[in-house]
Amino acid sequence: MASRKKKSTMRRRLVSAWVSTVISLSLVLLLVGMGTLLLVNARAVSDYFKENLQVSVLLKENVNEEQARSYEQQLVSVPGIRSTRFISREQGVEEMSRMLGQDFLDVFETAPVPISIDVNLEAAYVSSDSLAVMKELLAESPLVEEVVYQTSLVDALNANLQKISFGLTILVALLLFISFVLISNVVRLELFSRRFSIHTMHLVGATVGFIRAPFVGRAALQGLFAALVAILLLLGGLFVVRDEFVQLFQIFTLDSLLLVMGVMVASGILICMVSTFIVVTRMVGYNRDKLYAY
Repeated sequence: MASRKKKSTMRRRLVSAWVSTVISLSLVLLLVGMGTLLLVNARAVSDYFKENLQVSVLLKENVNEEQARSYEQQLVSVPGIRSTRFISREQGVEEMSRMLGQDFLDVFETAPVPISIDVNLEAAYVSSDSLAVMKELLAESPLVEEVVYQTSLVDALNANLQKISFGLTILVALLLFISFVLISNVVRLELFSRRFSIHTMHLVGATVGFIRAPFVGRAALQGLFAALVAILLLLGGLFVVRDEFVQLFQIFTLDSLLLVMGVMVASGILICMVSTFIVVTRMVGYNRDKLYAY
């Protein structure tokens, strides 16, 4: 009776340890998945921000709408220009009114807002040197009064995107290391109750590989289950926030999402197998005195 009760208690402890391991690993793998998702799509996110940076081409005051429309059609065929947006005087006044207030024109006799064209460039052309060349090209037209873009914003965008990519790489690597340390400690605690059984198997002639195989196999299943839980949490989180970040979700592709899911599964299985392999191998080599001190 006492033996049965002891086995039942031991079984509950093992189940509790297994569940806690899965939960801990799932949460860490969730963070790994989020970091990897951003890292995999870092180039796409960078291109998205670059292609949404606007270059404003301000036309001269005497340019009429027909001339401006004709000039816009010419810009579409210029290499490096991704899209254009025509802004009439009326639209310009309306936009300025929203920013500066309805009565900002009261101090002017005539509307100071010229016809303009907002130009979005391809991502490869959004750099200080390329923008300077593009500015000279656009300013060559006799219809153009001024070409305006924020140089500081371009430099800051390029510098920060590189820093973000580097930071994400470090974050993912750090999370994987934390996962390994966490799982190693949990596995060590889980195998604590089996240390004498492992030692006995070793004494009767069982090889290290024979003793280690079932533990590593169970660890692989444990890592797979934890990865599947983390993937469900990641997909659920993306589903919840998709309405708030519609434009961002246009960047994420199915291929990148499948790649992230593969990384999560591989990381979960590999971390559990490697940590279990190391812990069991070390435990097999313990002598009796060390087992009691363990």
